[in-house]
Amino acid sequence: MSTLVSEALPRSVNRPIASARGLSKTYGKNGNVVHALDNVDVDLAAGQFTAIMGPSGSGKSTLMHCLAGLDTPTEGKIMLGDSMITMLSNRQLTKLRRDRIGFIFQSFNLIPTLTAKENITLPLDIARRKVDQKRFDSVVRTVGLADRLGHRPAELSGGQQQRVACARALVAAPDVIFADEPTGNLDSASGRGVLEFLRASVDELGQTVVMVTHDPVAASFAHRVLFLADGKIVSEITDPTPEAVLTVMSRIASSAKAGV
Repeated sequence: MSTLVSEALPRSVNRPIASARGLSKTYGKNGNVVHALDNVDVDLAAGQFTAIMGPSGSGKSTLMHCLAGLDTPTEGKIMLGDSMITMLSNRQLTKLRRDRIGFIFQSFNLIPTLTAKENITLPLDIARRKVDQKRFDSVVRTVGLADRLGHRPAELSGGQQQRVACARALVAAPDVIFADEPTGNLDSASGRGVLEFLRASVDELGQTVVMVTHDPVAASFAHRVLFLADGKIVSEITDPTPEAVLTVMSRIASSAKAGV
């Protein structure tokens, strides 16, 4: 993997780039209420790679969507830097997501008629912001797309398309990148390449990445793993290994079966 060239500030694990207090999200009404999130408090450190894990229905995707301003919590407040996003209008939220947040999804969400280069710079073009050529070149070199910039998505493999999506999220230098199962549609080799790139963007560019995943190997690329169950954060580990992640997930599953 190539080295990412940048004059980024050193990584800090103390200053939160995003935080939530008393975060709750309920669906339904009367006797059919589902508590997707239940009074969650969380801080996400700047320049850190955080993975969010949990059983199906635990609230991990809901937590990410609320933190990213894609969903509105029922209660609680969310801060992104010095902005309380739970107080913003829809128009203000749209601008914040465009200017300060990057997104990577399981589906690549590329525009089929645009080249890889055009897909990467699309958010900047929409915002009418000038492309930082030095950053663009560093990102492209790191994801190994220098010889694919003129290709359209149909001419790229799944792994290459996801790397285009990663580059698109990173090139605008957002405050935080939210990745929802970014390797879910990839084979193991392509997935590992994407995860290595995401980790390098954190360690070498000072980027902040928050990733929802069900894969213990993917989670092991993070600095910190948060575990959710029944809408609550029930555990966390730092410097994870796949084995350590599996141990916690097994404990959560056993507790659920025992009704604890």
